[in-house]
Amino acid sequence: MTATRTHRLGIAAALTFAGAVLTSAPLGAQTPPPSAASGDYLFRTYCASCHGTSARGDGPLADAMRTRPADLTEIAKRNKGVFPREQVFRIIDGRQPMKGHGGNDMPVWGDVFARSSQVRDEAVITARIEALVRHLEALQARVAN
Repeated sequence: MTATRTHRLGIAAALTFAGAVLTSAPLGAQTPPPSAASGDYLFRTYCASCHGTSARGDGPLADAMRTRPADLTEIAKRNKGVFPREQVFRIIDGRQPMKGHGGNDMPVWGDVFARSSQVRDEAVITARIEALVRHLEALQARVAN
C-alpha cells in the first residue's frame, strides 16, 4: 500500500469517527442497518464533518483542511444546471482516480464502505453511494434560467 493511500485511509478513518461523533443518536435510538442506510444518514455520518450538515463546505473540520471542502449544494450550478450523477458517483466512490477531481484530501469512500460493511458486497457499496448521490441531487440550489 502506498504512503498516499495509507494517508487517505487514515483521513477516512478519522473523518468517519468524527462523523459518528457529530451524528451520534441518543441512547436507544435506532439507526438504519448499514445496507439500508438513507442518503441523509450516510451524509451526516461520513460527509458532514467536512462539508457541514448544510453541505455548503462549512463542517467543523473544514477550517483545518488544506483545501476547503466544496459547497455540494452548487454542483448543478457549476455544471450549467445539470447534476452530473455518474461523475458525482465516481468522485464519492474514489476507487477509480478521476482527472480534475483535485487533491487527495477526500477519502476513497468506496474503500471505506468495503472495509466497514458487514457484508462485503459490491451491491451494498453501490447502494450506499447511490443513496448519497440521490441525497446530493435533492440538495441542489435552484439554478436561474
